[in-house]
Amino acid sequence: MNVLVLGAGYSGTAIAKALAPSAQSVTGTTRSPERLAALSAAGITPILFDGNAISAELAEAMQKTTHLIQSIAPGQEGDPMFRANRPPLDALLPKLHWVGYLSTVGVYGDHGGAWVAEDAPIRPVSQRSKERVEAETAWLDFGARQGIPVAVLRLAGIYGPGRNAFRNLAAGTAHRIIKPDQVFNRIRVEDIGAATAFLAARGFSGIYNITDDEPAPPQDVVAEAARLMGVEPPQEVPFETAELSPMARSFYGENKRVSNARLREAGFELAFPNYRASLAQLWASGTWPG
Repeated sequence: MNVLVLGAGYSGTAIAKALAPSAQSVTGTTRSPERLAALSAAGITPILFDGNAISAELAEAMQKTTHLIQSIAPGQEGDPMFRANRPPLDALLPKLHWVGYLSTVGVYGDHGGAWVAEDAPIRPVSQRSKERVEAETAWLDFGARQGIPVAVLRLAGIYGPGRNAFRNLAAGTAHRIIKPDQVFNRIRVEDIGAATAFLAARGFSGIYNITDDEPAPPQDVVAEAARLMGVEPPQEVPFETAELSPMARSFYGENKRVSNARLREAGFELAFPNYRASLAQLWASGTWPG
């Protein structure tokens, strides 16, 4: 297995680490020169890639890639691997055996708090979610044409070491915003890595929701983190009067409970099935600062 992670950021790095024990090589791209040393320290061969020009170094890595993880957001120009000026993907990736495409549960849009599974209607609201749908389709169509399994991983809200409610509380940026009946799904970053490695090892294809077992109100997560830290939680603020960026406010316009039944029925077991178990582990292990 020769792994290439396009966009080795927070999730991409966790996936690279999860795949490394079974891999002959693990390469990851970043658009930031400042990230090169961190990727090397994580055991990932780093390559600069801004989503546009493919360097000779990246082209060489692509020639030997058997397992591709695509984590780069598509943007208005579409997925960077399917842009008009690209050579055909089968020429760029002649040894490809499996693709994992990282998408988002945002493609489902708003379902009024109802449970949704992978076959639920997709109702993307934001432009970024609409772009994800287009990229999902492009990758699934590519897989069908080439006879290569493509797994679309629809990720819930990502958190873990260095990115969590403890960090927000410590920094004084945590909020308890109350919108009645609002829930969100979330997923621990290590479970993203493990789920991807599980699907890759079995050559599974199709769409999978990557989320924990328990969608919950966001204020409950903050309150639990404060309890574990032994600090007072921030005061509750009604959603209507909360100071939120347009992007943050848009998240509250989508209310749904996303099921992970397909992933569990495939045989995958989450290490962190709910936010309480996950927060307890982060706090007890002292890994929450990252």
